[in-house]
Amino acid sequence: MQAAEWKKDYEEFEKITRQFYAGEISVPQYKGFSGGFGSYAQRGGKAGMLRLRLPGGRVNKRQLQFIAESIEKYQIDKVHFTTCQTVQFHNLGADAVCELAVEALNYDIVTRGGGGDFPRNVMVSPLAGVERGEYFDVSPYAETAADYLMELIHTVKLPRKLKVCFSNSPKNEPHATFRDLGFAAREDGTFDVYSAGGLGNNPKMGVLVAKGAAGCEILYYVKAMVKMFVTYGNYENRAKARTRYMQDTLGEKYTECFLEKLREAIQEEDLTIPVQPCAVSKKGDGSMIEHRRAIPQKQAGLYAVAYHPVGGCPAPEKLRELYEAMKDMDDTELRLAPDETVYIINCTGNEAKKLIDITNDGAESVFETSVACIGASICQVGVRDSQKLLRGLIDASREWGFADGVLPQIHISGCPSSCGTHQTGKIGFRGGMKKADGKPQPAFLLTVNGSDEEGKERFGEQLGVIFETDIPLFLKELGEEIEKAGLTFDEWYECHEERFREIAAPYVK
Repeated sequence: MQAAEWKKDYEEFEKITRQFYAGEISVPQYKGFSGGFGSYAQRGGKAGMLRLRLPGGRVNKRQLQFIAESIEKYQIDKVHFTTCQTVQFHNLGADAVCELAVEALNYDIVTRGGGGDFPRNVMVSPLAGVERGEYFDVSPYAETAADYLMELIHTVKLPRKLKVCFSNSPKNEPHATFRDLGFAAREDGTFDVYSAGGLGNNPKMGVLVAKGAAGCEILYYVKAMVKMFVTYGNYENRAKARTRYMQDTLGEKYTECFLEKLREAIQEEDLTIPVQPCAVSKKGDGSMIEHRRAIPQKQAGLYAVAYHPVGGCPAPEKLRELYEAMKDMDDTELRLAPDETVYIINCTGNEAKKLIDITNDGAESVFETSVACIGASICQVGVRDSQKLLRGLIDASREWGFADGVLPQIHISGCPSSCGTHQTGKIGFRGGMKKADGKPQPAFLLTVNGSDEEGKERFGEQLGVIFETDIPLFLKELGEEIEKAGLTFDEWYECHEERFREIAAPYVK
């Protein structure tokens, strides 16, 4: 659909949004409507957020300029890079929400379906097309799938949201093996296809429904997944309406049912797509750089610069700085990653040096790249303020002074929804409560040993609930033991799993 066609949808959105801000519609009523436009009221109901869906997390320079100018125009003081590779604006008033949603269409940014019961942002390995060691560039397939799914917003009613992703290697960064529908690249240039997986309550690994699927046929699998969800999804109970619950409904027949829907999709229409690999035309200029945040691309002489603002929340003015630096750099673009990191790709050595200087306010260690959802201070359904916890832990870790790698990247979710992907973390925390002297106190469920690597996927084991105030004490004790051993967390945990439990035991119940 063209921008002009989408704009018709936003006429009703503006009407309802202004009624909400005028106090004429309740928060629950507004949530049921506004989510379909990528917007929700924040906690307290006095401000709102807007989610910019960016297929594959790709942000070209024109879109970055729009983001930077919007921050200035609407005086936006809170920006968040999400684990679904989108950009969220927070603390918005009615004018900002309504106007930004429409203005974004002029820059090929559609917020429609960014929330609610719709196909969500299609996710992709963040360095697809430039990453050394990738099987092949999956981004053209993802973009085609994203376009197809957007066409369904007006024609298909889903039980809940539908998340689709493409991974380019066994690193499996977008979680292809446990999304609603995931395409995992194979070395032979085809895909393994996984269905009905997901994080959150009652997480499940995806069902392997096809091996060696041709890239030109991916839309048949997407259509089959939609047909499965419409046929077998739960329209009565929202708590059990995600695709992963279809595994319970269908049991061992799940794959058989999926393949039947696939046959129907193939018979109904021609969805074969041309294979059009993208090529980077830019060449290196001979300048080189060695830096922990400068990642050599598979294109000789070019680099991707990694920037991880703490908690995925950059200083809003940083987006303007990035745009001003990049605007005259040929073929550079931003890529948002599922762990809230940003990569600026296709940089020469000299360009990378400039961008590294500009982004020196980001994470300084593996631990500082930890992941946190936006948290309960903003999110309506949040239980704990995950952003506050992370910032406090990072401040404390700088005082502890552990060597880089002693503490791993941790994942923090403010509630069971797992927006901080806590179930995949080497150490994860999920917001909750714990009683002390008969009174509920802020606490987090502790999980350990999660992994998203293809072939080694596992959800973190739940060890118990820990008071929020005890988390720094626990991590400090853990870090002291690992540093004394002269190892990184990964090296130490491999041989000291039981010792980890011993250290955690006094803190968890």
